[in-house]
Amino acid sequence: MPSSFRSTSDLLRRVRKVEIKTKALSRQIFAGEYHSAFKGRGMAFSEVREYRWGDDVRNMDWNVTARLRSPYVKVFEEERELTVVLLVDVSRSGLFGTDTRTKRDLVAEIAAVLSFSASLNNDKVGALFFSDRVEKFIPPGKGRSHLLHIIRELIELQPTSDGTDIGAALRFLSGAIKKKCTAFLLSDMLDADAQGNPRYEDALKVAASRHDLSVIEVYDPLERHLPAAGLIKVKDAETGRSAWVNTDARRTREAYAAWFRGLGERERQLFNRYRVDHVSIATGDDYVKGLMALFHGR
Repeated sequence: MPSSFRSTSDLLRRVRKVEIKTKALSRQIFAGEYHSAFKGRGMAFSEVREYRWGDDVRNMDWNVTARLRSPYVKVFEEERELTVVLLVDVSRSGLFGTDTRTKRDLVAEIAAVLSFSASLNNDKVGALFFSDRVEKFIPPGKGRSHLLHIIRELIELQPTSDGTDIGAALRFLSGAIKKKCTAFLLSDMLDADAQGNPRYEDALKVAASRHDLSVIEVYDPLERHLPAAGLIKVKDAETGRSAWVNTDARRTREAYAAWFRGLGERERQLFNRYRVDHVSIATGDDYVKGLMALFHGR
């Protein structure tokens, strides 16, 4: 069997597996929660009907009431359709994972669940894949073939660059989507300077003012706490730089953990400042609980 056929058939099986699992979760758990958490654009006139006890008198249709000599009220319903855009980090740091899956595996599954949840609510879904540049943009659309296109890219896309630039992705979103949308940023959020200061504040501020932005941060517990494993060689997956580190040194381990704690605190301050909803999910966690917490917190 030709290798290209094997790879194509393997990809289709993986896509189908993700579709079955995430679609079931979306139907059983998330569709209603998603609908409640992410509101439509407002209220639109639906119909006129006879007044019922308890109706708001401010909705009285006086013209119809006068013409028919009986009280009638205007009925409004939510303009439900949203545009949802997934900003998916595909940088090389996402390939790290010491539990049952890598960070990128977790991102792909969560993104698929969000896609199907949006689709079940008749919302448009688009996706922006980024490293330290925008790797691919799929404009918002509807339909099963459109969703499967997104899922295939979640599984298959190979970035042309290794680094991370969250600001570039947020700036692209602000420029490409003019009307307000619901945006989910799925990333390990490892985009900071040497002091642990996030590099994307300005872009986050603009994007959050224009769109309903939520951040879903994924991480692996081991990357935040060095084990005491002696002298080891470590390599930065994105820059390629490597160094020898004595992990038996308590001071080294404490400094490493403190850097991550500082980064996390600065991130929370940014999200609170610009009113960005946020949840952090580990590679070994049940992401259902994390997403439910995000939805309920809105």
